[in-house]
Amino acid sequence: MATNVKSKLHSDRERWICIYPAYINSKKTLAQGRKVPKEKAVENPTHQEIRDVLVAAGMKVGVENKLYSREPSKELLFRGRIRVQLKNDDGTPFNSLYPTRDSLLFYLGDTIPKLKSRANKPSGSEQSQQQSNAGGKKKGKKR
Repeated sequence: MATNVKSKLHSDRERWICIYPAYINSKKTLAQGRKVPKEKAVENPTHQEIRDVLVAAGMKVGVENKLYSREPSKELLFRGRIRVQLKNDDGTPFNSLYPTRDSLLFYLGDTIPKLKSRANKPSGSEQSQQQSNAGGKKKGKKR
């Protein structure tokens, strides 16, 4: 019985909420997994950026090498799931500034664009444009 009670504690890593970068990606549609309004979303966030912001906010964070089920690309760039402890064992918010998943997602959407690593980066659309042109398939008739 005692082990059953322990598995229900909010401090257990399995009970922490999951955050995939797609949840706050402005390039995704709601059907593709975005969970916040476009105005609150970030262009192509990475799991490292999410982790850095949450650690700086004093949250307990874990990184897992998982791929979001709605993500069509299997590239390493899109891998990564962040686990965050949202509540203490007694059910109170772990951080009173972010009592819900949505409040945490909105905070990420506000904070990630302000990161130093984003300050001098070209916009994601330019990068993806260059990548897609570089490895283009040849179109034409088969001989």
